[in-house]
Amino acid sequence: MKCDNCGQEEATVHLTRVVENKMSSYHLCERCAAEQGLEEGVGGSPSAPLTDFLAQMGKAEPIEQTATEVACEGCGLTLTQFKKSGRLGCADCYRTFDQHLRSLFRRLHAGTQHVGKVYMPPDPSEADRTARIASLRRSLQRAVDAEDFERAASIRDQIREMEDST
Repeated sequence: MKCDNCGQEEATVHLTRVVENKMSSYHLCERCAAEQGLEEGVGGSPSAPLTDFLAQMGKAEPIEQTATEVACEGCGLTLTQFKKSGRLGCADCYRTFDQHLRSLFRRLHAGTQHVGKVYMPPDPSEADRTARIASLRRSLQRAVDAEDFERAASIRDQIREMEDST
C-alpha cells in the first residue's frame, strides 16, 4: 500500500485520529509520519499489535531488583504483577509506575500525553467537578458550532446535573 500523503513510498505507519467524534485513518511512509510528528517506536514498528507491545514490556526496561519492590498505594499492584497481567489496578498506578509506562505508551500510541476523555470518580472532589464542568462546556461549544444540537442538549443536561449536585 502506498503512502496516503506522498503517494510514492510504501506505507508502514497506520494512523487513526479521532477529532470531534470523526475518525480518520491514514497510511503513511516513515518520512511522512515523522513530518506529522509521530515518534518511531523504540522496540518495534509503530503498527505492531498490542500483544507484541505487552510481550516486549519486560524486555524494554529491566526491573530493578531492590529489597522491596514498589507497589501502588491505591491498589497494592506491583510492577512485576503488572508486567505479568498487562493490566493496571487503578488510576494511582499511572503515577506509581510513570517511568516504566512512558516508553510503553510512546511505542504504543506514538506519544505520552493523554488527549481523550477523563475519568470522573464516583465521589469527585470540587476540583475534579469544576474541571469536568469546564471540559463539558468546551464540548458543548464544539457541539453547538458543529450544529449537533442533540449532542449539545445531552451535554447541557450533564452540566446541569453536575451543577445541581454541588
